[in-house]
Amino acid sequence: MSDRERREIRDGAGEAFSSAFEMIATPSLFGLVGWFIDRQMGLFPLFTLLLAGLVLVYEVWKLYTQYSASMDAELEARRATYSRGTT
Repeated sequence: MSDRERREIRDGAGEAFSSAFEMIATPSLFGLVGWFIDRQMGLFPLFTLLLAGLVLVYEVWKLYTQYSASMDAELEARRATYSRGTT
């Protein structure tokens, strides 16, 4: 395995870990903020679920769009490579 391949694997693993951490930490943080708002207003699950749910939906959407963009870029790169006749 070449150094370039190893670097790509490490970069991919790092990106996956940061995406997973962001997918868990951000909704949890907003859920905690919602919990504090709910405690002050006496509306326990309302803001907790609303903020955590909205942020979770946003995180899933963001991850999907980034993945789609990277797959489209990879597809275009492969098409360009194949159209030149090199592998």
